[in-house]
This record gives sequence, structure tokens and C-alpha cells, in this order.
Amino acid sequence: MDTKYTGGLNMGMNLSIPLPERMAEVFVVLIEPEIQGNVGAVARAMRNFGFDNLRLISKSGYEFEDEALARSKHAKTVLENAEIFTDWDSCMKDISIVVGSSGKRELGEKIAFRHFVMPNEVAQRIHNVEGKVALVFGREGVGILTEELQMCDILVTIPTWEGYPILNLSHAVTILLYEMHMTLISTQLGQQKGLPRTTRNSRVLDPELRRMIHSLSEELAEVVNVQEHKRPGIAETLKRVLMRSMPLDDEAHRILGVMKQSRDALQEKHSEDE
Repeated sequence: MDTKYTGGLNMGMNLSIPLPERMAEVFVVLIEPEIQGNVGAVARAMRNFGFDNLRLISKSGYEFEDEALARSKHAKTVLENAEIFTDWDSCMKDISIVVGSSGKRELGEKIAFRHFVMPNEVAQRIHNVEGKVALVFGREGVGILTEELQMCDILVTIPTWEGYPILNLSHAVTILLYEMHMTLISTQLGQQKGLPRTTRNSRVLDPELRRMIHSLSEELAEVVNVQEHKRPGIAETLKRVLMRSMPLDDEAHRILGVMKQSRDALQEKHSEDE
């Protein structure tokens, strides 16, 4: 499905760019959401990362109100196309893998069915799945119930601080979708039009540039105004700091240019002083 916008370019607007292609057809499933604004924020997060399949489970049905529409911003189509189900079974009947999200990480007797994986791990596990995958999120008040967790195939938890572990619904959805999007980017960057317009830069520094960084670091250390016994340490620090940053070739060229000018200026000053 393409997103289309025919007006002037503006931050936050939809552009006529196809959604990312994924092997799995991912559905975000919200169980009995209580706050309209959260549902709208979920829709916006879904659109941010190229997802558009939203399902809600609500026994009494669900109507999107103004707050949800306003919070969704330019992702209203996600709400307009959302599917509403009255029970778990009807919602999951065509789903191949059900992933349940929970911040309740109890120990003791409940640990038997609360073996969680991390968001990046679940993203990697379902990256190559062919079929429909449901990412299930519980109610704002009580989350996913125990009996619902038992019907999930994979349990995922976001590693928040144990002192306040429960995230806002839309924030939890955003984090999981981000991890799934990053997994896609790791294999498809530059191959799909809808992915970020960036390319990976090689971090392999040209050996000659490495040699020049080492050499100029020593030359700079020789002309700075410090006590003689401190020069080796200064040279070593310059080399370590610069190489630890793993500069790209063009970055290294600019750094070397500054180092050369600094060396020449200090040498000239010393000559004038003499």
C-alpha cells in the first residue's frame, strides 16, 4: 500500500512512498484499549515505521473518537482500516505466530509461562517468517491477562527499570516496531525505496591515513609547549583518541589537515621566538 500526499512538503506529512516490504504480515493487536489518545498514538507510531495493520479486541465494539483521530495525526488511514473483533479467537484465527507483550515479569510459580525474550530478539526471530504475526498489547490498566499470555507463542518484555517497569501503551508499541524496523534496515538498507535515505559507510580506514595519524600525532607532540617528559604521553593520547573514534577516510583527511596546520603554525612560532 502506498501513502499519498499531494500538497506541499511538510514535516510529518505522508509522502507517496511505498510501505516497506516484509516477509511477515504484521498486525498490531490492542486488547480493550481504554484511552482514545493512546490508540491514536499507536496508529501514528505504526505509520512511522511502515506498519498499517491494526486490530482491536473489544467485547462491546469500538468507535474511534476525536481524540484518537487527532493523536494519529497523518496516520488516520490506520484507524479507518482497523479491524474490530469481539473476542480473542476470532481475532487470531488467521494468525501464524502470536507475540504477547508484558511488563509484568513475575517470579515464582508464574515463571513457568513467563519466559520473555527481548524486543530485538523477537524482531530477529520473526523477520523471516512467512505468514501473519500478531503483536499483542494489553489494557492500559492491567495489561494482558494471565490466560491471554498463555495463548501467546512468544512473550516479549521491554527491559525497563524494575522500579517503574510498565510503559505507556503507545510507547511500548513504538519500541517493538522500532526494533522490527531496525532488523529490516539491517538487511534491506539501500534496497527498498521506503527505507531511510542513508547508506552504510565503511569503517575500514586506509592504512596510509592510519600511518599519517600516528606520524602527525608524534610531530604535534614535539612542537607543543610542554615539558619534555610529557611529549610521549601526548602523542599516545592523540593517536588513541583519534583511532578509537574510527574515522571515515574523508573525516580522517579533514582531521589530518587541521593537524598539519597546527604543526606548521607551532613550528613557525618557535622559529620566530628563536
